[in-house]
Amino acid sequence: MPIAYTMILVGMAGTAIQSGSTVLLYQLKDLAYAQFSNYDLSVLPMFILMGGLASRCGLSRDLFRAANAWLGRFNGGVAMAAVAACGGFGALSGSSTATASTMGQVALPELRRYKFSPSLATGTIAAGGTLGILIPPSVVLIVYAIIVETNIVTMFAAALIPGILAMLMFMATIAIYVRLVPGSGPVGEAVPRKELVAASIAVIPVAIIFGVVIGGIYAGIYSPTAAAAIGVFLVGIYGFGLGRLNWGSFVEALLETARTSGMIFLILLGAELLKIFMARAGVPQAAAGFLQESGLAPFQILALIIVAFLIFGCLMDSLSMVILAIPFFWPVVAGLDFGLGPEETKIWFGIIILVVVELGLITPPVGLNVFIINSLAPDVPMRETFKGVMPFFGSEIVRVLLLIAFPAISLLLPRLLQ
Repeated sequence: MPIAYTMILVGMAGTAIQSGSTVLLYQLKDLAYAQFSNYDLSVLPMFILMGGLASRCGLSRDLFRAANAWLGRFNGGVAMAAVAACGGFGALSGSSTATASTMGQVALPELRRYKFSPSLATGTIAAGGTLGILIPPSVVLIVYAIIVETNIVTMFAAALIPGILAMLMFMATIAIYVRLVPGSGPVGEAVPRKELVAASIAVIPVAIIFGVVIGGIYAGIYSPTAAAAIGVFLVGIYGFGLGRLNWGSFVEALLETARTSGMIFLILLGAELLKIFMARAGVPQAAAGFLQESGLAPFQILALIIVAFLIFGCLMDSLSMVILAIPFFWPVVAGLDFGLGPEETKIWFGIIILVVVELGLITPPVGLNVFIINSLAPDVPMRETFKGVMPFFGSEIVRVLLLIAFPAISLLLPRLLQ
């Protein structure tokens, strides 16, 4: 069953059984309106639309061409270029699955042309696609901020350094892998200076759009919702101005935005119904009390939560994981002492969980990004793609440990903004 319907069914049935149908009907009479009239939620369809337009404007091709012009000359450089392009496109789309799908269509043919091993080629795109979930503006990041009631701008700031760190660590992983496995990632071609300059100029619009949208948010010039609207306007002007976008593709992007937004909003409604049932049943309070009285140290409890999210990643997509599990786990974490203030704990915990959620996208047996790449390269067995993502999985584990050991990695920019 779709996760939204599952949560709605369990939430309604549980509340009715425990508190009676009258209480349930009282909750239902204005719950949907109260949820969907939240102004903060208006940022979601705007950023989704911006990503939809960006994918139809060919910006992914420009990003990969520029990254390949700079990095392709190195051993495994074409794969590194694919990771860099995934990071750049993720900054426009805010979605890991959209990043994996779009960049897979652009970068996979080039990786095959240079005779990269099938496992490294598909594994690189599947792992690189996960960057869309963390590099701002991220849809899942926005949803997390709304659930725990923290500032979206602050979460965007907190995610930037860990997102860049992920890109660099993925590139380092590729560099190490191609040296340990000779022939898996050949050296690409060094492009002439003229082509290098042309490719670099082509991505200037992407840099401008990202700078205007994210820079304006960080500078406090406008809110995230206004920034998303400005981003939609700039991408639209760019696409129509260069003839890369027409009214047909614009309408397609609008319909895709409506479908995706409707799905997210319905999941949020289901999560709220489930949260009401769990709160009335005392589940979060009981779990928090149990863990706090268990004698486990705060970091041991955090490790258990991370393991739980890794298991969830084998069963459901990233957005469902965050919406379903955060209302349950956040009250537990809020009652623990990590040596940080309440707001900084929200931010730090959120970034750690989003990195773990990234892992869920490439974790067997249900790594969503792996399924997407498999549909683009059906001749490559899925086990080869899972084999290819394992080095990146190890890199992500190292990043999680770094974020836990050094909270300043995710808290530096929020502290500077304050």
